Amino acid sequence: MVVLLSLFSPLLVKAQLRTAKIFSDNMVLQRNLPVRVWGKAIPGKKVSVLFAGKIKTVIVKPDSSWRVLFPKQKANINPQTIFISSGNENRELKNILVGDLWLCLGQSNMEWPMEKEMHFKKELLMANRPLLRLYNPTYAGKNIYGKPFPDSIVRRLNVNDFYKGQWEASDSNSFKSMSAVGYYFAKEILAREKIPIGLIHLAIGGSPIETFINREAMKNDSRFFAKVKGNWLTNDALPVWVRLRGKQNTDSTKNILMDDLGPNHAFKPGFAFASGIQPMIELPIKGILWYQGESNAQERERVNEYVDLMKLMVSDYRTKWSQPGLPFYFVQLSSIDTANYKGQWWPFFRDEQRKALDQINNSGMAVCTDIGLKNDVHPRDKKTVGERLARWALNKTYKRNIVSSGPLPVAAIYKNGIITISFRHAHKLRTADGSHLRGFSLNGITDVEATINKESIIISAKEKPAYIYYGWKPFTDANLTNSERLPASTFKIKVY
Repeated sequence: MVVLLSLFSPLLVKAQLRTAKIFSDNMVLQRNLPVRVWGKAIPGKKVSVLFAGKIKTVIVKPDSSWRVLFPKQKANINPQTIFISSGNENRELKNILVGDLWLCLGQSNMEWPMEKEMHFKKELLMANRPLLRLYNPTYAGKNIYGKPFPDSIVRRLNVNDFYKGQWEASDSNSFKSMSAVGYYFAKEILAREKIPIGLIHLAIGGSPIETFINREAMKNDSRFFAKVKGNWLTNDALPVWVRLRGKQNTDSTKNILMDDLGPNHAFKPGFAFASGIQPMIELPIKGILWYQGESNAQERERVNEYVDLMKLMVSDYRTKWSQPGLPFYFVQLSSIDTANYKGQWWPFFRDEQRKALDQINNSGMAVCTDIGLKNDVHPRDKKTVGERLARWALNKTYKRNIVSSGPLPVAAIYKNGIITISFRHAHKLRTADGSHLRGFSLNGITDVEATINKESIIISAKEKPAYIYYGWKPFTDANLTNSERLPASTFKIKVY
């Protein structure tokens, strides 16, 4: 071992040996899957990597790339070091743990940092969690709205420099800017599983789903090829609000990089995928957490296509990672009024998200209509969101005996003047506040009286309606829950 370590003694040389930027001190590697390490070096040179008592050596390819593969590892809470050597160059990656990696994606509600979350002061006292590791890079253009990008941002609008950051262990400083949803999710998994958890957070405030989807996947899909055709800023196949924000940042900006789809921007179709997902696709992960939709929920055309876009994204990710069962747990949009926000389509959107549960295998949906804010698109309670996502992971991924969801409708049957609605996850149906049951409608407008009958809902009706609606308002006071106080999803289902 002494001889091996001598290969990796530090030397001061001009650095041409590099690892992919996802690698740094303090990172987590995915357990129970082969460990890949890769990067760049001088073509034709040897690269040797020492990890977990094994050494792997490869020749750098003509394109400067190198990669090595180690056997899968069990979870390990003891910090390890990865030693990398090529010629006279050496690198060390220190304080490496082996556990589960979760990828956090979406827009501002996923991005929402701990320091702005309602439970922050209390959680600050418990922020030092050495088994929780955070990869929380900043992205070019963050929080710049309604004005042109400065030169410092323009220089970063390329796939190599768009995201900048490194791994950190969770402490009272690093966790302040971390995704609050991701943090509370990880906290729950840590408490149950007692293994290292790594969070890779690539969410972008205001972003549409299209930026996280591989451009080639959209190009090769007859439904969505129009989204990657021509300048994205004038492309009517993309959300109006998203294009407006893009124009504000880029219209009078000089020297911005562009291609056949127009100027680079965080909202550009495929850009977040090319900048954040593609460069780390060789790193195995445990699953994906997704909280996005607000930017795709302001026009009916965008609402109607959303689930198919989500399915395309998940399918492509699973193919790229060669993990066909990669878990995908997402957050249903919350509640919001329409006085100061264009939320008219949110009931339809939430229902489309509900339908996705049956269309995307190994998925789960955290319902959050009960914690929305009437006039603010950013509910401050992310603790509840993260914990509800964690329920899905604990149940489906970690095989824990835990209720994962609130009531989800199965069928509505009309007989002898009575509509009976059956549900999954319906143990001990009750109302959240102990008052009368609210939120059911026969027309999507007017509430009707409904009662709980064991694990079903009963509604009287003189004639059979076409549909039953629940929570069918942008800001809903619907209050059906189950024994775990988990809220029922918004839904519209046919009556038989």
